[in-house]
Amino acid sequence: MANLIDGKRISQEIKDELKEKTAGLKRQGIEGCLAVIQVGADPASTVYVRNKKRACEYIGIESRSFELPEETTQEQLLELIQNLNTDELVNGILVQLPVPDQIDENKIIQAIAPQKDVDGFHPQNVGALTSGLPGFVSCTPAGVIQLLKRSGISIAGKNCVVVGRSNIVGKPMALLMLREHATVTIAHSRTQNLKEVCRQADILIVAVGKPKLIDASYVKEGAVVIDVGIHRNEDQKLCGDVDFDSVSAHAGAITPVPGGVGPMTIAMLMYNCVQAMTR
Repeated sequence: MANLIDGKRISQEIKDELKEKTAGLKRQGIEGCLAVIQVGADPASTVYVRNKKRACEYIGIESRSFELPEETTQEQLLELIQNLNTDELVNGILVQLPVPDQIDENKIIQAIAPQKDVDGFHPQNVGALTSGLPGFVSCTPAGVIQLLKRSGISIAGKNCVVVGRSNIVGKPMALLMLREHATVTIAHSRTQNLKEVCRQADILIVAVGKPKLIDASYVKEGAVVIDVGIHRNEDQKLCGDVDFDSVSAHAGAITPVPGGVGPMTIAMLMYNCVQAMTR
């Protein structure tokens, strides 16, 4: 049976460290403030926003919430972002995705000042990651790196396969694993012989958006399996992109869903917010 990689425990560890750091910054007169913008009332987004507010409260930074109606125009949203860009009391700005159809997601991401882009989605921050320069790193991939390191899993020299090539997870995940000296393959929906490619992985990171796509036949005996996916199955229970029951009997270590990668995303968002305070 695989070792369980406990994202709840590790994320709490990180938040406790950040709470201490924030208290130290406050003693120096440095305050933190995260502005969170939600357009519309998507239920999943509402849960994520609430969790982000709670995390801010826990580590000791202010969160400002902007809950805008579904029919908000792109111009109205851009105007709000511009006001927050110039507000010296706000260190971080986050627009909860997805946004309604009338709004161009890319324009919104590019409108946020790179030094306040705590999601790490702005092209300038993505370029910094590619070039090995300082910048904010996308929270979910950064969380995966912390899960591996804090679980005592060495990355350098290992074969890593990332299944998924999104701008938010797949691509930055591959770049971060390269930065940690792994040998990286990016696989996706059009990869030929996907099963064989995955079976080469010492570390298999799955962010493909398809429930239980990866079963034991994709996984090398003893591999580390990181499941980034989150879905509800026909019984309304949460599950990931990996078939946990079949893979956990075969892998060396695995993240559960829930309680694996999910809590880490918010912990790393808080990490980015504290970084923004110190810049």
